[in-house]
Amino acid sequence: MTEALKKSYDVCEEIGQGRFGIIFRCVSLISGDSFAVKSIDKRRISAGDSLDSQCLYNEPKILTLVSLHPNIIHLHDLYEDDSHLHMVLDLCPPSKDLFNLIVDEARPVFTQLVEAVVHIQGLGVVHRDIKPENVLFDSRDSVKLTDFGSADLVAMEPMRGVVGTPYYVAPEILAGREYGEKVDVWSCGVVLYIMLAGYPPFYGETVGEIFEAVMRGNLRFPVRDFQSVSRGVKDLLRKMLCKDASRRLSAEQVLRHPWITSGVEAEF
Repeated sequence: MTEALKKSYDVCEEIGQGRFGIIFRCVSLISGDSFAVKSIDKRRISAGDSLDSQCLYNEPKILTLVSLHPNIIHLHDLYEDDSHLHMVLDLCPPSKDLFNLIVDEARPVFTQLVEAVVHIQGLGVVHRDIKPENVLFDSRDSVKLTDFGSADLVAMEPMRGVVGTPYYVAPEILAGREYGEKVDVWSCGVVLYIMLAGYPPFYGETVGEIFEAVMRGNLRFPVRDFQSVSRGVKDLLRKMLCKDASRRLSAEQVLRHPWITSGVEAEF
């Protein structure tokens, strides 16, 4: 840990691990409040891997831009030395996760997630790795979208490059085509499906099989798991998990869908 970090925070127990670093609980020496510190070991990033190097510095840069929103993890402090980058973030206790939500909780939680996506997209940011593991909850059970290591700023031209996690990546990314902010809508659609069914809409035993299932995009609603799910939310899922990105809903359109706005199960 850097000396500057130690002067401001008491770093406590490990609470998680990532690809390049470790997450600790820490306590502010001034306020006594608890936070999470994400410590990234820069030495584990290959000197020749420009994508990983870009992700390392993209995350704090993008968090500085987008994190002043109630449903996005907030970057409180940033410290760096020769070997590590330390980001002090909101602490989200592991008391709740999307996999354990009951159906009645799906709408308000999902709405907060999409509101976070609308916010970042309004600032020109695409997350590119939305999945249940990156949707946390604070002590008041408010959603916190986190892990912006794969995020990027949308330029005037569409993006390229395979980025994301197999079950949640949009088909246009896998096809090697240019893509834009609607890849986040696809990922949110997968998250919503998992919240309702307990498993992903496009399944495979291997990464290759998963990608093939995503590319086919054969969306089904098995009666056993969707018999109590309304036509309204199924309609929303079809419009979010649409292979044709030009016909897929935008994040703002998702927030205007009757299932979101009605406050009750929209049957139509």
